[in-house]
Amino acid sequence: MVKRLTGALIAVVVVVLGYCSVFSVPQSGTALLTRFGRLEAGSYAPGLHLKVPFDQVQRFDRRIITHTYPADSFLTSDQQALSVEFFVRWRAGDLPLFFRSTGGDVDVAGQRLADLTRDRLKSVVAREPLSAVATSARGGLDAAGFEQLRSAARAFGVDVVDLQLQRIDLTDEAADAVYQRMEEQLTTHTQQLDASNTLQADQIRSAAERRRADILADATRESQHIRSAADARAAQIYAQAYGHDPELAAFTQSLQAYRDSLGREGDILVITPQGEFFKYLRSAAGTSTVAR
Repeated sequence: MVKRLTGALIAVVVVVLGYCSVFSVPQSGTALLTRFGRLEAGSYAPGLHLKVPFDQVQRFDRRIITHTYPADSFLTSDQQALSVEFFVRWRAGDLPLFFRSTGGDVDVAGQRLADLTRDRLKSVVAREPLSAVATSARGGLDAAGFEQLRSAARAFGVDVVDLQLQRIDLTDEAADAVYQRMEEQLTTHTQQLDASNTLQADQIRSAAERRRADILADATRESQHIRSAADARAAQIYAQAYGHDPELAAFTQSLQAYRDSLGREGDILVITPQGEFFKYLRSAAGTSTVAR
């Protein structure tokens, strides 16, 4: 009895191990194996294959997948707000890279592809007028731009087959939002211009003040130089004149003394009229005048 139970148990184990050691790949797919979460080398074509019982099978559909994405707001170069729907046709390309980048999840890959495509479309539409966007199947994205999109998608194992705009609408809500945004941008730009002009005016005023101060300083310095030269020349001329005619020097000094002493309002000068101080007032020669 024990032998029968043991034999039956062994048979069950063999059947289970055999079942866990065999896997199939559908005609439209391919597969990879992971062992304890680590990706094993090689891929498996459609058909029946053997594996280690504890290996995990990661199956992938090699057919083209079409993802349609909901409408999103776009803005053309002529400031036209658009609501654009688009679809992308793609399939898994580099399977190991696709698995490592997305975990083999088609929805994750589709979302990453949507973000990548939307960014590139927006940058292209922003450079094109509404007429060009409406007449282009890819919204103005040329062959080179489409190839760049494909190259970026290959970075996470996706092979982009096609991209098409599905619907383009110009909504009133989007247009109102664009107009409001334009008004805000113009207001901001005007404020920036005002601030820039004010700053420029202050700079010009400061430069003019500095220039004025420099000119005044130069003029003052030049006038002092001229005055000093003139005083020195006058002193030289006076010295020469006084050297040739001492009487002239005495006369000039007396006139200066008269100017400094006489004619001041409120001053009282007490001096004898016959003194030396008034000799040139009595005679141009500085001698006393005798009354006859």
